[in-house]
Amino acid sequence: MIRGIIIEDEKHSRETLNGMIDRYCKNVSIIAEAESYRGGLEVIREHQPDVIFLDIQMPDGSGFRMLEELDSINFEIIFTTAFDQFAIKAIKYSALDYLLKPIDAEELVRAVKKVEQKISHTQVNQNIQVLLDNIKSREAEPHKIVLSTSEKIHIIETDQILRCESDNYYTNFFLSDGKKILISKTLKENEELLSDHNFIRPHKSHLVNVKYIKGFLRNDGGYIEMIDGSRIPVSRRKREKIIEVITHL
Repeated sequence: MIRGIIIEDEKHSRETLNGMIDRYCKNVSIIAEAESYRGGLEVIREHQPDVIFLDIQMPDGSGFRMLEELDSINFEIIFTTAFDQFAIKAIKYSALDYLLKPIDAEELVRAVKKVEQKISHTQVNQNIQVLLDNIKSREAEPHKIVLSTSEKIHIIETDQILRCESDNYYTNFFLSDGKKILISKTLKENEELLSDHNFIRPHKSHLVNVKYIKGFLRNDGGYIEMIDGSRIPVSRRKREKIIEVITHL
């Protein structure tokens, strides 16, 4: 049985989430609740849960601030939030999970199943640290991203990513130091995260960092030449836009 805690300042939201967990997630037992940031710290330290359902915004402090005060994080976290574009993007970058209010039952079940599958608390600590680093620089776009493989958790500066290439439901990341990392996320998912970091998608199978573009080859429909020597095809419908971007670098 997974031992869970709900930390949420609104009583109605706590009761609703508790009821949904009781109905749809039979393997989760809610052992405690808290209605504030301070109360959350107390119940976590007292009960040592397997997972917490954590509201991002509370009257006496944010969920992120609460996490910073803990000496160690040896539990899973599912964030719950009304729409906060920056917070959601930061959570995605850190490869953690969140539920958008009002909470959908299917999304709740999906998030809990992911918690079940995670067995390494070390991974949680690494992911949380990336999240907190990105949250601290709120005025800027998150600058670190977690790339999780079966063998290792990679914490990468977005500026280190040279290009990405689709491999069906996977994505290959090619880094500026020559390393290659394969993760189980689609190119579209990664495009959503990297589009604000000067990445462009010249072709359905490719995403490139404009910082590392060496030139544009006009032959055979057009290719982007990268500093590592790779040539990235440009689709016909994106050719004019790509040329415009490159000429303004």
